[in-house]
Amino acid sequence: MSKGFIKSVVAVLTGTLVAQVIPVIGTLLLARIFNPASFGLYSSWLGFVMFLGVVLTCRFEMALAVESDGQPRCWAALAIMKTIGITSLFTLLVLGVTMLLKLEFLDKFSLGLLVILIPAAALLAGTQTLQNWAAADGRYRHLSLMRIFQAGSVVGFQVGFGLLTSNPFELACGYLAGTLVGLLVGLFLFPLKAWDSVSSRESLSDFWRRQRRFPTFSLPADAVSAATAQLPIVLVAARFGSEAAGLLAMALRMVGAPMTLLSASVLDVFKRHSAQAYREKSECRAEYLHSLGVLFIVAAVASIAIALFARPFFAKLFDASWSNAGIIALLLLPRFSIGFIASPLSYVVYIVGKQHIDLIWQLALLSMTLMALLLPSTFNAALLFYSVGYGLLYVVYLWMSYHFSCGKSA
Repeated sequence: MSKGFIKSVVAVLTGTLVAQVIPVIGTLLLARIFNPASFGLYSSWLGFVMFLGVVLTCRFEMALAVESDGQPRCWAALAIMKTIGITSLFTLLVLGVTMLLKLEFLDKFSLGLLVILIPAAALLAGTQTLQNWAAADGRYRHLSLMRIFQAGSVVGFQVGFGLLTSNPFELACGYLAGTLVGLLVGLFLFPLKAWDSVSSRESLSDFWRRQRRFPTFSLPADAVSAATAQLPIVLVAARFGSEAAGLLAMALRMVGAPMTLLSASVLDVFKRHSAQAYREKSECRAEYLHSLGVLFIVAAVASIAIALFARPFFAKLFDASWSNAGIIALLLLPRFSIGFIASPLSYVVYIVGKQHIDLIWQLALLSMTLMALLLPSTFNAALLFYSVGYGLLYVVYLWMSYHFSCGKSA
């Protein structure tokens, strides 16, 4: 199992690394087209897209690895796509009412950004579902292809639109168009004709009822997690200005995003192996420890690289207006490194049905984030408080997830 597990991780990592080279190169171009303020506003909009991308699926896509191979998983994927359609229409109605009420928090976004908000979130939810399906099936080549095409398309459209007019709306339109390409590639690899042939053994409402723990506990927990992930940019923009938010967004994009995707590559393999092991043995301790070892080694190498090269990287590859992003990357190192290790291993919570504990932990993380970014008087102090607190809470999560992996023998 160990060799097969590592081979699968390497296969997904290879595709992920290719997918990451594209946005890194693209970001070098985008930084010369857009200023920090424009990038900060776009990042705030993208934060809402990411949050809604979690909400629209009701977190049912996380159940795909738990479903049995073959028709049961295919039917579950079809049910999730139907769910996205229903929740998107409802959310669009809510947004329309909110716009009519002219609530203050929407003032900073242009009408164009608001109009494409729900379509972008729905496309993201669809691509997440297909990627989770590919990972659950062990189709890692298809998973890599979807990520590479989506990453390349987003960057290509953003650079192309940015050359026409360099404002946040062009960045958002580029994201929308690129995510659409990613979804179309996924639908080509998982053709709708095959979905139509699935003989439904249960209705959509039966599926919702059977997997109700995901919207009941996982959706609130992951919605809180998504909000917590986007809060730093929103709160920094409110307290320290759009330029500071743009610098933070750049550090997260150039350092945090690659580490997150590398971590997700291990998760893509871990969720299949650990779910299978738990169905067979009622524990997945060996799979957990294999993943922990891989994650620790990669995190150690990445942390050393960030500590040594973050500041000169931003100073040499970007113009002077972006140089402080390197300092921000150093301040966030505890968050990057420990979160990189703990995040994929948290999938054990879904396998053992302990989503309620995950919800409690996510609420603690949200509380810590709010305190860290609202109480300190300076920007650097707020980021350091946030980074260290984030890391310490993830240490607690590591202990909990290992305990759960031991199953009934724990």
